Amino acid sequence: MARLTQTDASGAIVCSSLVSLEGGQGPLRGEALAAVGEVSPGAIAWEDGVIFYAGPADGLDGRDPMRLDGATVVPGFVDCHTHLPFFGWRADEFEARLAGRSYRDLHGEGGIYRSARMLTEASDEEVSAFCRPLAAEMLAHGTTALELKTGYGLSVDAELRQARLARRLSDEVEQTCTVTLLACHAVPRGMDRAEWVERACTELLPRAVEEDLIDAVDVYVEDIAFSVEDLERVASAAEEARLPLRCHADQLGSSGAAEAACRLRARSADHLNHVSEQGVAALGAAETTAVLLPASTFMLRATPPPARELIDAGAAVALATDFNPGTSAVLSMPEAVAMGCTLYGLSPLGALAGATRNAAWVLGLSDGLGSLEPGKRADFAVLDGDRVRQAPYRPGHNPVRATFTGGRLVAGSL
Repeated sequence: MARLTQTDASGAIVCSSLVSLEGGQGPLRGEALAAVGEVSPGAIAWEDGVIFYAGPADGLDGRDPMRLDGATVVPGFVDCHTHLPFFGWRADEFEARLAGRSYRDLHGEGGIYRSARMLTEASDEEVSAFCRPLAAEMLAHGTTALELKTGYGLSVDAELRQARLARRLSDEVEQTCTVTLLACHAVPRGMDRAEWVERACTELLPRAVEEDLIDAVDVYVEDIAFSVEDLERVASAAEEARLPLRCHADQLGSSGAAEAACRLRARSADHLNHVSEQGVAALGAAETTAVLLPASTFMLRATPPPARELIDAGAAVALATDFNPGTSAVLSMPEAVAMGCTLYGLSPLGALAGATRNAAWVLGLSDGLGSLEPGKRADFAVLDGDRVRQAPYRPGHNPVRATFTGGRLVAGSL
């Protein structure tokens, strides 16, 4: 039996079940999301970190594979919505919400502004030292690619600093990372909202592009944050910079943000707890992906988004953790999948597709990641259990036995 070591970039595995999600680079939508299948027994083989076979075990020829009975191989998880890098926790705010305070109540005195203060007071080295173990924990839970956001800077220079810290973190971790500029996360103290939006578009964004710090642009549309009109202004600047647009949409209330995101051809509309019927229809007809964040819904005890209606409308649905210190201190993608099943009614295989293939599309990584098929990078997770359903069936248990990036074993063991 072949043995795999941490330095191997070539190898083969035969497993009880394989979910490849093969077939093109775009996201799965509607009925296709519900029709994801498993191959049992399955096999995957790779050479120099690139997959050359993924399919039925009896189709693997000329290899001496490692045999993993009772294990399932799936694409590496892609966490397409996180707020790393940050520094420090806000557990007392969680406790305050349990005692009856709302997110809105805490926004003015804590929340984003508090995380901005903590980030400002920490050195670059302290931020990196805080974030690296978190990324390692994500890796142990099967996350092989993730988004990093700014948004805790709240000034031009501080946002640029956070973007640089994000690029630094991406160089220090095993995962593939993209960086999103979320300058419009909160209005800086003492500044008019429109003034900040204009500075973000005309000063911050060009400087971030000049330094090659960012891969996308995001806006938090909410009555305590920014408006649809602000989203339109940022969309114009992002288009000029040739960067994808993303949008925090309809989390705390219905604002028309989802409809606007679709009209502006945003790559995603995220949260969607209070998306309108018109927003559901727009997402069903647009390329914009609906990114659902069940851990945030769980932590805030919020109204769930209409996940089934979105899928029935033909929308592309992705799942992510929304990992942040305030409203979703959850970094495990298997936990997000479990919550997507229990809170939103997604099927285990549909939730997996949302957490891998569809999420990779959101980050612009689907040409090489998100599915297991020849020519793509060998990023995958080995789960315990002979079917995917075993993972969401046991929330709180980390089902990931091993994580591979580029064909190398980078977390866990076999």
